[in-house]
Amino acid sequence: MHGYDKHAYEPFAVTVDLAVFTLRAGALHVLLVERGQEPYAGRWALPGGFLLPDESAETAARRELAEETGLADVTGLHLEQLRTYSEPGRDPRMRVVSVAFAALLPHLPEPHGGGDAAEARWVPYDTAGNLAFDHDRILADARTRVGDKLEYTCLATAFCPAEFTLGELQRVYETVWGTVLDRPNFRRKVLASPGFVEPVPGAARLTGGRGKPAALYRAGPATTLHPPLLRTPREGRPA
Repeated sequence: MHGYDKHAYEPFAVTVDLAVFTLRAGALHVLLVERGQEPYAGRWALPGGFLLPDESAETAARRELAEETGLADVTGLHLEQLRTYSEPGRDPRMRVVSVAFAALLPHLPEPHGGGDAAEARWVPYDTAGNLAFDHDRILADARTRVGDKLEYTCLATAFCPAEFTLGELQRVYETVWGTVLDRPNFRRKVLASPGFVEPVPGAARLTGGRGKPAALYRAGPATTLHPPLLRTPREGRPA
């Protein structure tokens, strides 16, 4: 652009922050790291870091996810951009714009602190509060996004192993939504949604009950639910 002077604008940094969710012991958990450096040394925060010069935001997010979880390959995990947080003063060091992502893990690797993190830990979502920076807001926004998307997409299967029972899938909805669903009604809706799940031929899993083993399913080819699997007004949305 004619007359453009790059020195006329104050430089700022770009980071990525990750709201990483999994189900553990029947509760929704989020991955948090204890900051090892100022600002907010000793406070818990979402994992993340600064973009390197040769990285896109998504590349940086996947790098940070691999570092914090210890997973060698994160390419198959669900990772989606949440939104951009750019309020002045959100970081006391300098002007920092953060591109936030939400990630879902179907299994439970034990995390370890990467970069300047002193420790990393899975924490129940309901106890994760008073985080550094504006991470409380980012985490709440990510929880809302995930809960809403369960209504109209097949995202719930991202919390499940490769083969799962309908009971395990139902527990995903119940845990994220914070409500109890009617089992026959849930089963009917899932099986009536084209491409949501596919049966694994001849496979079943003992569930610990007195009934017959539960059939196993895997994620189908669909990405959206028709019709949506909506929460009722009585169930509402989690706080």
